[in-house]
Amino acid sequence: MLKQIGTYGENRKDEIKIKNAEFPAIFHAGLEFNAPVHGTWNIVHIGMQLPESIQIYVCAQNCMRGVVLTAAEMNAADRFSYVVLSERDMIAGDVEEITIRGVIDVLQKRQQLPRAVLLFTVCVHHFLGCDYNRIYRELEQKFPQIDFVRCYMDPIMQKQGLTPDQKLRRAILEKLPQYSSIERKLAILGSDFAYDTESGLFGLLRQEGCEIVQSRTCSTYDEFLQMAQAEVFVCVYPPAKIGTEQTAKRLGRTFFYLPASFDYALIERQAEILGNYFAVTTKELKNERRLAEEALDKAFSVIGTTPIAIDYTVHPRPLGLARLLLSHGFFVDTIYIDTVSKEEEADFIWLKEHVPELKLSATIQVSKRIAVRGRNKKVLAIGQKAAWFEDTPWFVNMVSGGNLYGYSGICEMTNLMTDAFLNPKDTKDIVPRKGWGCDSCL
Repeated sequence: MLKQIGTYGENRKDEIKIKNAEFPAIFHAGLEFNAPVHGTWNIVHIGMQLPESIQIYVCAQNCMRGVVLTAAEMNAADRFSYVVLSERDMIAGDVEEITIRGVIDVLQKRQQLPRAVLLFTVCVHHFLGCDYNRIYRELEQKFPQIDFVRCYMDPIMQKQGLTPDQKLRRAILEKLPQYSSIERKLAILGSDFAYDTESGLFGLLRQEGCEIVQSRTCSTYDEFLQMAQAEVFVCVYPPAKIGTEQTAKRLGRTFFYLPASFDYALIERQAEILGNYFAVTTKELKNERRLAEEALDKAFSVIGTTPIAIDYTVHPRPLGLARLLLSHGFFVDTIYIDTVSKEEEADFIWLKEHVPELKLSATIQVSKRIAVRGRNKKVLAIGQKAAWFEDTPWFVNMVSGGNLYGYSGICEMTNLMTDAFLNPKDTKDIVPRKGWGCDSCL
């Protein structure tokens, strides 16, 4: 007998008012729905940031489709190769040998060897208990001039331990070497987007002679390796925290976790931390705070009390963004989110106390497949998933926080909101495209 697995109507379980929500898991875990919104980066996009590298995936043919298409869609098919594992390979028990021979074949067919290879093993390797050390040992002996990065495409593991995203960022940073001398530099590692270093906190440091380098802006593999000479390693984007911290510890560097946020107190505390370390005064940031307040007031004069929906893909701190906007008069009535991160617990508590009727709406509950999308009035969406669920052309098109940071990031967000409110976009054309900010052939 067929059994209904999702409900929609009076007994729906995919929406809840924040006053009734529990931290951190808001909704019951179960069969998941994947909305046709693909702007967030996947492991292919992340891996392509490493310059002068290629990616090789070793997996069954049915699993290859998504990663192949991602590479092709971002015009990077020349940096992508694969080794297909057949059922016979798995039964015969020689997956290690097939993996080694396949990778060697791929590399020998290339006109020029890459500086680094991101080798992705998969769930099958886990199931069969493959000897990873043997695979990498033989490949490194065969190609000593290549750095092999240990990567994993193992969605079966994503509900426990580190995510594939976190493991990939860590594996890439593990290639940073030890240098005998260090330089007065600050390295921003593991982010998907490059941050503005001409203004704000980073601008003040540069004015005082501190050089700032970013993994996102490296154009050669040598530039990437030379970041290890920096005296200070900084992580701004949460998924890169574990990798950056462990790399700093391995190399004996100073590490600071200074995540992007919309919290004035946190922004100023972060500035104080770096200012004290580099002996730089950060008093000028008070003027930037004033500019942020003016930008918020200006945006409100345009947007007013138009309903606003935010989703978790737009920024690592969607609740913090909601709190900022609500405290400045904006009418945020919906947040599309499935779980709340530990870093946003304080914002969750504040919203629960001050805006108890705020609606939290799931994005992966299976009932969302048949949910009615859109309203009979204008809605400003902040994020692609919010735009899709609200079926609105007025939306801020950004993922993972973009390049927003500090007070200047708040100003930029208000600019994006105002532009989105005044200039509708083609939602159906934009949100299916993979990897916002990446090159796309679509």
